[in-house]
Amino acid sequence: MLRWMIVLSGLATLLAAQAEQPGYDDTPKLVRFDGTELPWRVHDRVRMRPPKVVAECVRAPAPMDSILLFDGTNLDSWRSGQSAARWKVEDGLALAGGGDISTAEQFLDLQLHLEWRAPSEDKKEGQARGNSGVFLMERYEVQILESEGSVTYADGQAAALYGQWPPLVNATAPMGCWNSYDITFRAPRFKKEGSLDSAARVTVLHNGLIVQNNREFFGATAHRALPRYAAHGAAPLRLQDHGNPVAFRNIWVRKLVDETDSIPR
Repeated sequence: MLRWMIVLSGLATLLAAQAEQPGYDDTPKLVRFDGTELPWRVHDRVRMRPPKVVAECVRAPAPMDSILLFDGTNLDSWRSGQSAARWKVEDGLALAGGGDISTAEQFLDLQLHLEWRAPSEDKKEGQARGNSGVFLMERYEVQILESEGSVTYADGQAAALYGQWPPLVNATAPMGCWNSYDITFRAPRFKKEGSLDSAARVTVLHNGLIVQNNREFFGATAHRALPRYAAHGAAPLRLQDHGNPVAFRNIWVRKLVDETDSIPR
């Protein structure tokens, strides 16, 4: 009898611990673009979270062939809809607020560098703590979040491909410190009739550490829903305003040309 009481007590403790985990257990299973179902749900509350590692922001000067998107002086390269970007620029930093901003220029394959800092918001937790994101082609999000001292679902933490892939490790700097992202992105390819030919892929370095290694996007980023692809062409980069005054600096991009795209199929 005592043994059964111990077992039941342990089970109750486990269930209670799972109930406290952030995330969902009523969302659909993730599915690759080829139809293969994965074992995890979107924002799965019991998906293993990445281990924490110590890393530091990597400052990277803009290369000669790069397009400088923000050097601390103005946001002339960005738009809020069809108008000038509404984010404030103070002390050489761009502060999220007033809605998302997108680049005036459109991109396909690219190399992107940006540096971000979450605000000091100790009273907030999870998705409410330093939330923002960088959307490649306005569709495919690499999450920005204060994930050093706060817990959220695995596919929603910093450097996750939101709702799809957690990072390999949690390389987030302490609150109030700077983080860097170095992103290499290959845009999806579509056939003439609009069907998907090859999925979007991305490699992400967070504070100098590889956290996404040539990962495929299952489709455009979605919340509590399966990602889907729809044919599109070149599109802007977008930075998200999620209600937290996340700061940005030193943003530049390089266009990457894939010569194989010109070879007849």
